[in-house]
Amino acid sequence: MTVSPDKVLSDLKQGKYVPVYFLHGVESYYIDLISDYIEENALDDSAKGFNQVILYGKDIGIRDLLTQVRRFPMMSERQTVIVKEAQEINDINKEDGQNLLEEYLNQPLESTILVIGYKNKTFDKRKKIWKTLDKKAVVVESKRLYDNQISDWAKKYLTQRGHSIDNKAAYMLAESIGSNLQRLTNEIDKILINFREKVTITPQLVDKYVGINKDYNSFELQRAVATKDILKANQIVNYFGENPKANPVLPVISVLYSFFSKLLILHHLKDQSDSTIASKLRVSPYFVREYIQAGRHYSLPKVIGNIHHLRNADLSAKGVTTFNLSEKQLLKELVFKLLH
Repeated sequence: MTVSPDKVLSDLKQGKYVPVYFLHGVESYYIDLISDYIEENALDDSAKGFNQVILYGKDIGIRDLLTQVRRFPMMSERQTVIVKEAQEINDINKEDGQNLLEEYLNQPLESTILVIGYKNKTFDKRKKIWKTLDKKAVVVESKRLYDNQISDWAKKYLTQRGHSIDNKAAYMLAESIGSNLQRLTNEIDKILINFREKVTITPQLVDKYVGINKDYNSFELQRAVATKDILKANQIVNYFGENPKANPVLPVISVLYSFFSKLLILHHLKDQSDSTIASKLRVSPYFVREYIQAGRHYSLPKVIGNIHHLRNADLSAKGVTTFNLSEKQLLKELVFKLLH
């Protein structure tokens, strides 16, 4: 049965375990979180020595795995068998291996908790074994978040820990770090470790502990371009040019490309209600007004022209074109074209 990561974690915290967990997907965060929770909590420390087995996919085949899961626990009610990097099991995607695994799934040992972590890809649901997995195991598909979901996810992560974050700080983290949840949580935890009491994460704290400057970052450049604040945009470009290692040009181009791509969608929307704009542009409702304002600054032909400029800048930054510009020159020229 496919269930949400939150539901699985909630059940685990209540001591509710099942014989087989199949964790798969392109986002490794939840796969590791669930696997690590079971590893740390399913058995008492005194029972782990004899009854906890950690396997790595590259070292085993399905037969090796089944040898372990069919053992009975020693002086304990159960054992745990945790397979990490299961996508590397040599026969997990072969018919023979899947037939063996399917046979076990139909009659799993109740005293074994088997956790299969199939990381960095989604299991092929066209395979015959998939129906058995989905019926007999607890299945979690760990999906990568969309860009518009990252800041809300960060807020939820902090709320669950008794903290909060303001909208601008959440957006700064989302734009700088992207959808890698492991890195995102690491950076948030880096901030939290400095506080014993409840805290609201602000841009100033992100600047101090994560190293994303609250005034000179891709988010602020996007906002300056959106509002046609030429002075501010040039100040940020100059700052980036003086700190190229901390502010490489390709991610900046990506942020601006995403922004103008959303403006392109905005110009084609018949329904201009806030809820429709937020849904279609995949942005937080908090930022809808900014996009509407930017749509007034940039006509449809100008948006199309700017997307063309951004594509050319992307090719130049990747060395595809023959223009020999430094990153600072490239970004300065690009922002000038976007604004004028």
